[in-house]
Amino acid sequence: MNTREAAALGELKKASVASRNITDQVFELVTLACAALVLAVLGAILLSLIMGSWQTLAKHGVGFLFHNEWDPINGNFGALAPIYGTLVTSVIAIVIGVPLSFGIAMFITELSPRILSRPLMVAIELLAGIPSIIYGMWGLFVFAPLFGQHVQPLLHDTLGRLPGIGLLFQGPPMGVGMLTAGLILALMITPFISAVMCEVFDVVPKALKESAYAVGATTWEVMVRIVVPQTKLGLVGGIMLGLGRALGETMAVTLVIGNAFLISPSLFSPGNTISSVLANEFAEADDDLYTSSLMALGLVLFLIAVVVLVAARLLLWRLRRKAAG
Repeated sequence: MNTREAAALGELKKASVASRNITDQVFELVTLACAALVLAVLGAILLSLIMGSWQTLAKHGVGFLFHNEWDPINGNFGALAPIYGTLVTSVIAIVIGVPLSFGIAMFITELSPRILSRPLMVAIELLAGIPSIIYGMWGLFVFAPLFGQHVQPLLHDTLGRLPGIGLLFQGPPMGVGMLTAGLILALMITPFISAVMCEVFDVVPKALKESAYAVGATTWEVMVRIVVPQTKLGLVGGIMLGLGRALGETMAVTLVIGNAFLISPSLFSPGNTISSVLANEFAEADDDLYTSSLMALGLVLFLIAVVVLVAARLLLWRLRRKAAG
């Protein structure tokens, strides 16, 4: 290679490096813009909620969160009953949905024959894709009548007679109510949590599980002592995903919860959630204070979601720190 060819080759290398640097800079700017767009949208949503609810916040202040009366005629609004309903139905959904999802994921990944596991995963994905209004219609016209005629009387006559816990199962069996809404939410979030659990369970190296089976461990011991510790970060993420949907679900809950501004220890009683109140009453808001109160409810739901997210991130941080230690 003569001097001229070497110089030409050097120039080509310099041009390639310069082109690569420009491409990297453009890529960095594009990704930075995407990240900034997320923050901008989040800030815009929060700002619009604060501005929209400012009239209610100025009138009621923090008392809006602890006041139970909802009287649009006299201009008295309180968010306690919707907050109570949102939290209760979400807790019911998580308490029922998480063990059910764990059992489904455990069966698919550890116990199911290979010829059956794939159809089950497809069925879970189909359930996750069903619109919420379909769950609500099924819950109102099919599940609620059967639940009110057969299950609620049984719960009233058995668990309702126990001291303490019996307060949760008192009242007439109407079919609709807080418990019905929580059960429908549990069915809705189960496919999401199950799908995430199946994916994280499959990530565990097979050598670890086979070693445990080789020393005589049962399937349950393998799941509890090998799989769960290896995948706890993903499990928490999947549960938080399901909880997020339960907190914000609207139409399905609206159809089966009864839509009453009540705070009752009985799970048979009707109630409402923040989302159901917004769905039912936003079209009826005929003055500024009424609209501002509904926007304040949206702000409360936004803050609840933020608190849940922060709690999840703190839990994941502690788990990572513990694992690293």
